[in-house]
Amino acid sequence: MKPYAVITGASSGLGKSIALELAHRNINLVLIALPYSGLPELSDFIRTNIQVDVHYLELDLSDTKSTYQISDYVNNKKLHIKYLVNNAGVLSKGFFTDLSDRFILSQIAVNITTPTLLTKLLLDNLKASAPASILNISSMASFFALPKKQVYGATKAYLTSLSHSLNKELKRDNISVTAICPGGLNTTSWLCYQNRCMGWLIRKTILNPEDASRIAVNAMFKKEKLVVPGVVNRCLMFVDKILPDFIKDYLTNRELKKLNVSKT
Repeated sequence: MKPYAVITGASSGLGKSIALELAHRNINLVLIALPYSGLPELSDFIRTNIQVDVHYLELDLSDTKSTYQISDYVNNKKLHIKYLVNNAGVLSKGFFTDLSDRFILSQIAVNITTPTLLTKLLLDNLKASAPASILNISSMASFFALPKKQVYGATKAYLTSLSHSLNKELKRDNISVTAICPGGLNTTSWLCYQNRCMGWLIRKTILNPEDASRIAVNAMFKKEKLVVPGVVNRCLMFVDKILPDFIKDYLTNRELKKLNVSKT
């Protein structure tokens, strides 16, 4: 029986690109995304044009009950899960003082609670399908202190750390865990416009989702632990390690002043 991959946040952006990448590699899919996000149409397209089996669930992953619904669906359908892609995430959208309590809790639920709990619930299935793999979509924001991305960066730091620990712990079960930490992605029309307005260096850190998905899937198949896609992104990681704190503080404060000016 052909294996299945569970992909969260699969209706657009990187999640959609990963779904298409895996389908082209003859892997059946269980796609998860919000209601009214185009998931039925994407599933039909993949079935018709790539000819793999596709199941889909339209769920709000900020509700913890959704992870149990995914697990129950997989078990009831007796699907063999060989790959789990924790891609769903909520981006940051402002200064910490301006964020509502509800937004922060929703962001933590989607970015932390859902991938953690879903991994736990599907673990026995993954073990039964071993060798198996988990791909966690983290972010370069997990390594930096970034204005207006405070909660987002913290949630991604958690996911990166969790991936490292689980990769060691699950090795005995023949399950690999890969964390990919991209920079910016051209996932929506608004982000494409916003990214084009950035400085030259920032623009060089940004990837198209098709390129990022290919890198991510290849890394998962190779059982790599941590991947930072893009030469410029890897250079920035190196520079951050060698820069003194006072220079990093100066650069951060300069960006904060710019943001405060644009806010007023």
